[in-house]
Amino acid sequence: MEDTGSLRVAMVGAGYFSQFHVDAWGRMPRADLAGVCDRNLAAAEATGAPAFDDLEAMLAAVSPDILDVVVPPVTHAETLRIAFAHGVKHVICQKPFCRTLDEAKVIAAEAEATGVTLIVHENFRFQPWFRFIKGVLESGELGELQQVSFRLRPGDGQGPRAYLDRQPYFQKMERLLIHETAVHFIDTFRYLLGDPTAVYADLRRLNPVIAGEDAGFFIMDHPNGVRSLFDGNRHIDHIATNTRWTMGEALVEGTKGVLELLGDGTVWKREFGSLERALVFTPTTEGFAGDCVYALQEHVVAGVLDGAPFENLAREYLTIVTIEEAVYRSDAEGCKLTL
Repeated sequence: MEDTGSLRVAMVGAGYFSQFHVDAWGRMPRADLAGVCDRNLAAAEATGAPAFDDLEAMLAAVSPDILDVVVPPVTHAETLRIAFAHGVKHVICQKPFCRTLDEAKVIAAEAEATGVTLIVHENFRFQPWFRFIKGVLESGELGELQQVSFRLRPGDGQGPRAYLDRQPYFQKMERLLIHETAVHFIDTFRYLLGDPTAVYADLRRLNPVIAGEDAGFFIMDHPNGVRSLFDGNRHIDHIATNTRWTMGEALVEGTKGVLELLGDGTVWKREFGSLERALVFTPTTEGFAGDCVYALQEHVVAGVLDGAPFENLAREYLTIVTIEEAVYRSDAEGCKLTL
């Protein structure tokens, strides 16, 4: 499809995270945010875009090229079906994608049946430090890769007011750490290392005021003997001015060297046997988490206007939801599961 000018974008959902979507759309020369819908009309109006409190009315008025769905998983299926019925051809849906694997499968199939390109807004793989690390891994300069690990330490999970100021529905989620947060790293590990073949998980709930798990770890086996380790604890922080910028720290370890991701988004490299490390990557300070929301949305715009291949298509993303289910099952059964 040739570039014919700006795409009309409509967005549904004006909660906490929508601010990053609005900011990113506003900086894109080839996209125009033509409408925002929220049941709270004042929240939609606060975005500065034409505001609606009824999704069908907005879709009829705007006829968007892209609908950006920024609502919680409990309303995904209903919202997406309205979009499908109104003939929207390109839809971005925030993660976690739907409430369950079965629901996600049904919605992905309905999107395909109606000719809709449905993309999951899985933005961590678009964080610039992970894009940089991917390039280093492909170059082979770390030698034989052995392990990639991530320590999630946002420090926002302590006490009776945990999450209430930003995303209060977190307290009521029966599945929190993995379903809401670690799913980012399931996808990122898959992006960096390939499809995992096995998983072992051990999860726990530390804060009694929340319904779901807020700490734990999982280990995944990947091709060529590589392992990934996710170690998450929402009670503990890490060294960062903004602990949500990277959400934690990572190590990428090979036989010839190690990459270290720090809380400011910089990546450092140390050669095997050396006592010194060197700065090899410094990210932008704009937007959310390395401007990954912008990067994902621009990726979709390029797909629509230029025919570039899409990442995170709903059908492909079912693999991530399947792995997520396996993480919970491994924890429940106390054993390593083959995927």
